[in-house]
Amino acid sequence: MPDLAQITDAHAVTPELRRQLIECWIAVTNSGGAAGFPFPPVREDEVGPVTDKLLGRLHPQHSRLVTARFDDVFAGWVLLNRDPYRLVGHWGTVNHLQTHPEFRGRGVGSALMIDLRRIARDELELEQLHLAARGDEGLEDFYGRLGWREVGRWPGALRLAPHDTRDEVLMLLDPL
Repeated sequence: MPDLAQITDAHAVTPELRRQLIECWIAVTNSGGAAGFPFPPVREDEVGPVTDKLLGRLHPQHSRLVTARFDDVFAGWVLLNRDPYRLVGHWGTVNHLQTHPEFRGRGVGSALMIDLRRIARDELELEQLHLAARGDEGLEDFYGRLGWREVGRWPGALRLAPHDTRDEVLMLLDPL
């Protein structure tokens, strides 16, 4: 199993960690991963500003970053966000689950999602988690094995290429 770490504040993100997050995101996207940049190839000048924006929102009560490592080698990451509005403050949104291609098949994604669930329940006192996944990638099965269920779809919401339109799959983890 990978070693996991949680970051709750942008000031705790070192330049080295920022670089590792960006490099992972580039590697995942350019290998075909569904991680937020749908049109590979991507470069640091595209991924860096988006990473900085995500990291700038880290806050102990509203946003958590969880990273995974094997023997100090960066293997993946995921982000959990909670809306600050009281009406929906009981649930969180999972974004950007990524496993570096060199570490796929070693339980990184599952470990990150299991720890994120614990953090959401025990530390943020959330009651449910939501996420949106790209259809036709096998992600529904991956999340399903972790207790998530499909609650809806936006048919044809994602156009990756002229003849490659996918559903966006809405998933829920409840109870935590």
